[in-house]
Amino acid sequence: MKPVIQFSKLYEIKKLLRRTRLHTVCEESRCPNISECFGSKTATFMILGTHCTRRCAFCNVEKGFPQKVDSEEPYRLLEAVKVLGLKYVVITSVTRDDLPDGGASHFAKCIRVLKENIPDIKVEVLIPDFRGNKKALEIVIEEKPVVLNHNLETVPRLYPHVRIGANYERSLNILKWSKELDKSILTKSALILGFGEKKEEVIKVMEDLRKVDCDFLVIGQYYQPSLRHHPVLKYYTEEEFKEFEEIAYSLGFKFVVSKPNARSSYKAFESLLNK
Repeated sequence: MKPVIQFSKLYEIKKLLRRTRLHTVCEESRCPNISECFGSKTATFMILGTHCTRRCAFCNVEKGFPQKVDSEEPYRLLEAVKVLGLKYVVITSVTRDDLPDGGASHFAKCIRVLKENIPDIKVEVLIPDFRGNKKALEIVIEEKPVVLNHNLETVPRLYPHVRIGANYERSLNILKWSKELDKSILTKSALILGFGEKKEEVIKVMEDLRKVDCDFLVIGQYYQPSLRHHPVLKYYTEEEFKEFEEIAYSLGFKFVVSKPNARSSYKAFESLLNK
């Protein structure tokens, strides 16, 4: 049974975000779960501005020249987390290819400020690929997020058309290096279906993720945000999503969410509880 959405809570969190000048990927990407998550005081905070330096064909986040890094943002994030009474926080960002470390030091500062000021806080990060900079990844890993998430998004064949500017092996390496740097940190990735991928390609990506010891997997349906974005080439049935879930568990993933509206940070805390 789906929870009843309390719109007073949804309004409360939106007002808080405006006051603290914070952004969420929930709003920027037009996530289909925004009412459910905001209604239960859950949000995925998006740091480092609202403009992405890449032009992925599926993403609704603004593209263009990015804003200056705001050194006070971690403290405003802390304020919002305290007001909401959160014990589990998900932090993501736009891709910042303009920064030498891709924004890794800012991620690290956000984690550090939260952990220094809120006892027992758990932080999950959904990071970009840092252009394959392992040193940048180390900066984030040193702050010990409980989960490190990096999304592969689609199958290798479709990267040039869907995930422009990204590289499949580079993204896979982010997850591989994370485990090599600190085995205690859980890793996670997500796939969006509907771009024209084949079933066997999706299974191969799952196998690749397990080879680098990825713990959690999220699989969801792509919905075209506008006419200028990549078209939807297939809508998957609930039965097909269930089949992918069963295959993923058979490959050894600790926790899997596979349903049309699933997104990488959806029910993030639940994945940790059920690992």
